[in-house]
Formats: sequence, structure tokens, C-alpha cells
Amino acid sequence: MGDLGRIPADLPTGLWIDNAVTPATGGATFEVRNPSTGELLTAVADAGADDALKALDSAAAAQAAWAATSPRERSVILRTAWEAILDRTDDFTTLMALEMGKTVTEARGEVTYGAEFLRWFSEEAVRIQGRYAASPSGNGRILVSKVPVGPVLAITPWNFPLAMGTRKIAPALAAGCTVISKPAEDTPLTMLLLARVLADAGLPAGVLSVLPALDAAAVTGPLLADTRLRKVTFTGSTRVGKLLIEQSAQNVLKTSMELGGNAPFIVFDDADLDAAVDGAIVAKMRNAGQTCVCANRIYVANAVREEFTTRLTARIEALQVGPAIQADVQIGPLVNAKQCDRVAGLVADAVDDGARVRTGGHAIDGPGTFFAPTVLDDVAAGSRILREEIFGPVAVVVGFDTEDEVVAAANDTDYGLAAYLYTQSVDRAFRVSERLESGMVGVNRALVSDVAAPFGGVKQSGLGREGGTEGIEEYLETKYLAFT
Repeated sequence: MGDLGRIPADLPTGLWIDNAVTPATGGATFEVRNPSTGELLTAVADAGADDALKALDSAAAAQAAWAATSPRERSVILRTAWEAILDRTDDFTTLMALEMGKTVTEARGEVTYGAEFLRWFSEEAVRIQGRYAASPSGNGRILVSKVPVGPVLAITPWNFPLAMGTRKIAPALAAGCTVISKPAEDTPLTMLLLARVLADAGLPAGVLSVLPALDAAAVTGPLLADTRLRKVTFTGSTRVGKLLIEQSAQNVLKTSMELGGNAPFIVFDDADLDAAVDGAIVAKMRNAGQTCVCANRIYVANAVREEFTTRLTARIEALQVGPAIQADVQIGPLVNAKQCDRVAGLVADAVDDGARVRTGGHAIDGPGTFFAPTVLDDVAAGSRILREEIFGPVAVVVGFDTEDEVVAAANDTDYGLAAYLYTQSVDRAFRVSERLESGMVGVNRALVSDVAAPFGGVKQSGLGREGGTEGIEEYLETKYLAFT
């Protein structure tokens, strides 16, 4: 265990290539700051195009040997890393609290969740299967096997610095792929420590590189243009995802994209209101509202809307806001000033359209980039805040009268990542969840993420699935052998 609040002494701050700390070409660095205070945490190496190609050289050179490594050996390395991360819970908790602003309680939860991908895919590594069959025509045999796709570029976001890394890196390594990781510029430290842990667990040199960079395109562009790269996996905005899909088409790369969300949270008039309010707090205020599966639009049956909103407002008013590293804090800062300004703009736009502020509605004076936990109701149907992903601690309550009305409203979006519904009717639960255009639906529960379940969306929320037995398939190709 580490010392909570202190940056680990063995944290790499250079690029991580060939299991070694490497300076960026020309010695370029950039600063990593604490969003709770604005204070400088450290500076890390700032990768450029030459560094990206150096990492790809390393990944390509290591690919054949890593693919030939036995599934059991890959499994043991991943499981060893799982144990090591749990042993260093305080270290990873500290980094996420300091560089991202995740509360201590939530950061500890992410350590457990993020590490679990390493254990889960350590078990999947030894269960990669093919099939054997006689041809129906009787003229031969069909042998189908699964092989690693090859070097992978994994681009991860800032809101879950550990889990979004392990959710991509663990299945890629389990499948026999080498990986180049490009972490978000706001949160590179957690990924760099993960690389150190994996190397200490026995991961060979060249199998994982980590390239922090301020200019993401300077790193990703040369990699996507190089035919040695065979897959790109990305979690982030739909806008950037579309650009990456377009660029990846040049070399017909295998892609998986976990993109934006606009999750509806539906409370029917027969719902258990206590459970629904508890769920809304979790689904909306987790990570200060900075998750892709956050409840972006809370639809409440008009018969119970005022009672629900009053209860929700009281709970949100009571949330403790402050520096994330303090143990009693429930809402930390937004990741940076740009995000804080964006949330403020969405709230102001909604208010201009006639929305009522039940609590909050404003940024909190610094230091730090905090936004007051907020509840809005009477929101006009055309407001931007109902169409765009909020990514902040702002609960938007909208009334409805009929099931058909709320399903139509919930589906009236380009996104389809997560949805939630609360009802005590089993028939309604199945009927509505089947009608919702969403990759994941939480029924009377506000947390849908599960290492053993497929995570992903439909429409413009992405391509492919992460986690579950489906997750490793994203890093495998199917090979057919025809025998006489």
C-alpha cells in the first residue's frame, strides 16, 4: 500500500517504451495540474510523431513473440498485475484524486473495478476457442481458429483513468496483441503507473507503450497511417470518434468506439420513489456527472414529478463539495476550466429557455474548477441541455404522461449508450427496455457497468463491445482452414 495523498516515488514521468522511461524527442514536456486547487503536480514527457513511430517499431517487433506466448503465461501476467494494483490501491487512488478530481471513495471503487478487468481477461485468455466441423458437402473439414489482430492503438479518456485503460489493455494483451496507449492529456499519471505495474508483473518489453501528449493528432496521425497498426480502440466524444473512424478507413483498421451518451432515466408513476431517488443520485452525480452513462435526461411521470424532484433536490443540496483528496467529499471538481465553462453555458441556455433552477446552477469560485450540484426543471423541449451530453453535476427533470410519450422522447437522440427505468411492473420493465434504443438498460438499478457484461452502445454511441466474453473478440481475427 502507498501513502494516500502522496505521488508514488516510482511513478514514470517520461514516455514508456520498451519497459523503460524515455524522454520525448527534443525533451518536450507538459504540466499536469490538480483541478481541485490548480496546483502543479508534475510534468510529463510530451510525445510527438517520432515518438509514436518509435513506439510502433517496438510494438511491431514484439508482436510475433507475444502472440506466440502461451495463453497461460499471458494469463499469469495479467493476474499478477491485478494483485499488484490492489496492493497499490492508495497509490492509484491518490493519482486519480489529484490529476482528475475523482473523490477518494469513487477512486477506490475504480481501483477495484479497473483491476478486475485484468483478472477477468486473465481468465478469458485461456478460453479463446475455435471450432471443428465436417463440411456438409462431405468433401472436407472446416477448422476455425482465432488469432490476435496485431498491434493496437488504445486512446483513453480522462474520466476513468485506470478502468478505461484496463478495459482495453487487458483484453488486447489476453488476445496476444501489443498495445500503444495514448492517455488523455489531463490524466496521464494513472496510465503511466499502470505500465510500471504491468512491467513489474512480467510483461515483456515492447508489448505496452504509453505516450502522453498534448497534441493527440501528432501521435495518432502517424500511427493510423502506418500499415503495421491493425486496430484502434477509442473512448471519448462522438466528434473525435468519427474522425478516427475516417482516418482508420485508410488502412481498413479494425475499430471499436465507445462514444458519447445522452442517457434517459425514466421514473414511472408506480416506481419505488426512494429507490428511484437513490438511483438518480448515483446515475447523475457519480464522478461529478462526468461519465458517458450519466443520467442526462431524467423523465418523471407527472403524477409523482413534484414529489420526486423535491426529494432529489434535498439530496443534491446536501452533497459535500470540495477537494477530491479529502475523505468526506462527495462531489469533486470538473476536470478543467473548459469543462466548467461548458456546463455553465448549458445551464444558462436552459434558463434562458425558461428552465427553473431548484438548486445550484452556477460555478463555484476557485481555487479549483467546481460547479455547484444543480437541479433544473421546467426545461423546454428544444434546450441544448437535453440534446447534448452535460458531463457535469446537473440533474435535468422533465415530466411525461404516457409510456409511448416517454419512450419516444428517450429515443429522440443520436445517441444510444445507456438508459435507466424504474417501475414495479415486470411487464412494463421488459416492454420498455426492449423499446429503448440503447446498448445497455438498467432496470431498477443505476449502475450498469460490470466487468462480466458487454459495455457499448448503438447509433452514434459507438461500435463494438468492451468487457464480458464479447470483449476479447474485439482483438481477435477469425481464421478458416480448409482440410480435405
